[in-house]
Amino acid sequence: MKKTARLKAGTLFLGAALLLTACGGEENGSETQGDTPEGGSSDYPQLNGEVAEDEQEVIMKTSMGDITLKLFPEYAPKAVENFVTHAEEGFYEGVIFHRVLEDFMIQGGDPDGTGMGGESIYGEPFEDEFTEELRHFRGALSMANAGPNTNSSQFFIVQNDELDSQVVEAVENAVEEGQLDEEAAQTYIDNGGTPHLDGGHTVFGHVIDGMDVVDDIAAVNVDGQGRPDEDVVIEEIEVVN
Repeated sequence: MKKTARLKAGTLFLGAALLLTACGGEENGSETQGDTPEGGSSDYPQLNGEVAEDEQEVIMKTSMGDITLKLFPEYAPKAVENFVTHAEEGFYEGVIFHRVLEDFMIQGGDPDGTGMGGESIYGEPFEDEFTEELRHFRGALSMANAGPNTNSSQFFIVQNDELDSQVVEAVENAVEEGQLDEEAAQTYIDNGGTPHLDGGHTVFGHVIDGMDVVDDIAAVNVDGQGRPDEDVVIEEIEVVN
């Protein structure tokens, strides 16, 4: 029986059992999601808004507006190749965001629209590509899965913009214990994200423009399973380079 590709919203984070109960915050608008809290350079490629030579840019055109993302083939080559090839072949055209949870994420990439479908370009699920260089900061593009090494075509974009107080405490404790660097912790605290998903899902891209669209999608009316009452559709994913 095929498992639904879902996100582990209540898993352990660095040894602390935490349910993700994110609180709403002010919208960040459509500005680039790349600056560090101090506005300087960063060791995290996600936090530098410009697209580097070894990165790729795509524009996800949805029925609610455009989302521009940069992808990281250096760190997640199979996930990026899978996503880009699907995009170029039109695989995602007409596909809906089938699961939307405000203050958490928006999920799509299943042509069946059920959360049970999708396939990779490799003919089988492919392995995870975890790296400490990419994290689930607000705006991260990551692979949805049904467990370790079960990546196919489904993905999600992290929308959460404010950490629950318990998650903040866990992040701070992780820094003290040497399990998380201070820049990552401060970025999570200042900008939001889902730190408990690090090491469970492959981050392979990041929103550099259009987070207001992500926020708008996250705010639509949904049923009890997070399915929007009215379809939010991916019309096209344009590969810029």
